[in-house]
Amino acid sequence: MRKVLCAFILVTVLALTASMSSAEPELSLIIAANQTDPTNPYSLGLDKFKEVAEKISGGKIQVTVHKGTLGENESELVEKLTMGAADMIVASPGFMTAIGVPEIDILSLEYLFDSFAHWEKCLDGDFGNAMRAMILEKTYNQFRVMGYWSSSVRDVYAKKAIKSPADLKGLSIRTQSSQVQQEFFKNCGAIPTSVAWGELYQALQQGVVDGAENDYTNFTQKEHHKTANGKYVSETHHDFTTRLFMMNGDRYDRLTDEQKAWINEATAASTAEERAVTYKMFSESKQRAVNDGAVVTEFADIDIAAFKAIAKPIQDDFAKKNNMQDQLNMVRAAE
Repeated sequence: MRKVLCAFILVTVLALTASMSSAEPELSLIIAANQTDPTNPYSLGLDKFKEVAEKISGGKIQVTVHKGTLGENESELVEKLTMGAADMIVASPGFMTAIGVPEIDILSLEYLFDSFAHWEKCLDGDFGNAMRAMILEKTYNQFRVMGYWSSSVRDVYAKKAIKSPADLKGLSIRTQSSQVQQEFFKNCGAIPTSVAWGELYQALQQGVVDGAENDYTNFTQKEHHKTANGKYVSETHHDFTTRLFMMNGDRYDRLTDEQKAWINEATAASTAEERAVTYKMFSESKQRAVNDGAVVTEFADIDIAAFKAIAKPIQDDFAKKNNMQDQLNMVRAAE
């Protein structure tokens, strides 16, 4: 009888354990970025979010990470977020101009920030808080900025070295879709051209564009520097980039306080990780480009003052047009 009782207890315990292990998580999240390389800062940031969220929640949160598998174009990810097919995404801010938030393009202004330290001081301070609140209000709670990420600092890479704005005259340069960024390159004499990120290697290889602009890590991972029209890298450092790690505001508001705390902690950890990897990979990716035969014109050898002279009036005009003089002054005061 004792053996039967022990066997019954053992079976019951095993059944309960199996039931607990197979139970559905309290909260399932799908998070995504557009970069496919597992060593990309976005990828490692998302991995950190998953690690921390699942650990501190004791498994009550289950996170599925998509690295380019929900779309390599950010517009696809934004659509997935709005449709509920993704819970958190990483995207550049420019897409919001198309949905009635022109103010967001302040983050796309060239030469707005002078260094990574300046960028962090602004985004982690009053300027970042003001932008977070403005985005939430202007998008009717659709896009909640959970963390400010970076894709490093962007440079021009083309079929020849670029040392001053005059060197860009007549060149077709693949740029982002931001109006203020395209205006900057137009005023430098270039021809801004739109090419999907996934198609850019071929466009450079076949001479569809004369060059492009991006950061060392992203363009070396796609081997753009190995094409004839991407071989010459010029450290213009025109854009210390801001990327938004976002969640739907209504979705966030429906969470319990405990779930919000878990997500907030995981967001902080993933943001710190993404930034650390970004800064570390800057020098590593630059060395990779050099080792692969890219010809680098160093920052010190470029007429940065001439580029800033073109950028500053665009900044002033943008701030005046969009009633954002206070925000622009916040950034300039933090220099």
